[in-house]
Amino acid sequence: MIIIWTDFAIKNLKDIFDYYSTEINKKIAHKIRREILQSTNQLKNNSELGQIEFNLEKLEQNHRYLVCGNYKVIYRVFENQVIINDVFDTRQDPEKMNDEKRKFLISPRFIPI
Repeated sequence: MIIIWTDFAIKNLKDIFDYYSTEINKKIAHKIRREILQSTNQLKNNSELGQIEFNLEKLEQNHRYLVCGNYKVIYRVFENQVIINDVFDTRQDPEKMNDEKRKFLISPRFIPI
């Protein structure tokens, strides 16, 4: 399986990194980013590892998620690709996942891990 990150997911990961860099320190920011990226590596061999994301069922795209610290890495499988759609802070209201402003299904692109 190939791991593909959408621009939206990359932006969210960058926002998380920037927040921790500013509010805590860069060492912690790098650690959190590394853990999130490493958690997706296990999907290469077992794409159904994560649980079904019930908050996104209405999209009918079989989204799944992995939990990494305070974050859900939301993904879906398409052919031989695992598409990472979002990195969602679990401390937020889960209904926010369905917000029209969250355009996490667009523009997949590769990101080196």
